[in-house]
Amino acid sequence: MSKKVVVAVVGATGVVGREMIATLEARDFPIEKLVLLASERSVGEKIQFRGQFIHVEVLVPESFVGIDFALFSAGGSISETFAPEAVKRGAIVIDNTSFFRMHPDVPLVVPEVNAHALKTHRGIIANPNCSTAQMVLALKPIYDAVGIERVVVSTYQSVSGAGKDAIVELETQSRIGVSGGQVVPKIFSKPIAFNVIPQIDSFLDNGYTKEEMKMINETKKILGDDKIAVTATTVRVPVFIGHSESINIQTKQKITAHEVREILKKMPGVEVMDDPKNGVYPTPRDAAGKDATFIGRIREDLSIPNGIELWCVADNLRKGAALNAVQIAEALIAL
Repeated sequence: MSKKVVVAVVGATGVVGREMIATLEARDFPIEKLVLLASERSVGEKIQFRGQFIHVEVLVPESFVGIDFALFSAGGSISETFAPEAVKRGAIVIDNTSFFRMHPDVPLVVPEVNAHALKTHRGIIANPNCSTAQMVLALKPIYDAVGIERVVVSTYQSVSGAGKDAIVELETQSRIGVSGGQVVPKIFSKPIAFNVIPQIDSFLDNGYTKEEMKMINETKKILGDDKIAVTATTVRVPVFIGHSESINIQTKQKITAHEVREILKKMPGVEVMDDPKNGVYPTPRDAAGKDATFIGRIREDLSIPNGIELWCVADNLRKGAALNAVQIAEALIAL
């Protein structure tokens, strides 16, 4: 990349915003200038980037004058209001919230899976849900090889997916719980320390949560196939960083576990860790702080003729958010 660009990070002081800044630096993204934007309460904070401290500025429409790429991770209402303002001023928006994901004229992109969709953008590109992003990396090569009829996924999602306050809540509740005290949940519906909560986001009339419906709808959009049957159960677990998923895939044609391992080894962004007899399979600790999506426990489903089971783990702040957004910007520069 020879061209240098001006980049704004919206929601710069949040967990994902900070990870975006770190990812831009780690990947040596060709930045001429970095602008950090947040709400008034964060104005004046300083964040280090390439050995220098950059002051956080208040987010206003005029913030986007002269910006080439605006990476948003400050909540859906902020994206709804300010993403169009950024586009008006010539910026390309890469939005990490759910607001634009299912808009028909907004590409929903995981670059290793559907980078071709970037050619249709009209100024805004959506980053998928963190749990969807890692799952489609596992699904794509299988889909291309033998087709997919149905996906059943259960997630085990870390608290960092709910932001800084959720991380603090797990830390605090863990300390209180160990000492025998009573914990009062604030961020989550129930205590998260030493517990598992089968609810992420609010419940809908159909009995699913919004998070589950995101996975269902986004998977179909990214793979470009509305006929795939997808069902999901999303669960919050007391892990700080790293989402895990148990994925059951019913394929259109027979594929063996060995064949799945081999095609996944060739998939960009994927690392296969699959030797369970020797204790080799991925956990959130393996994935935390790393860019790859890790896949293991690959086996054939004994209950149906064309079925594959696998276990998928990724750092939700990276491939599930910041890394994917930066990769989208890199792909746009390369177009």
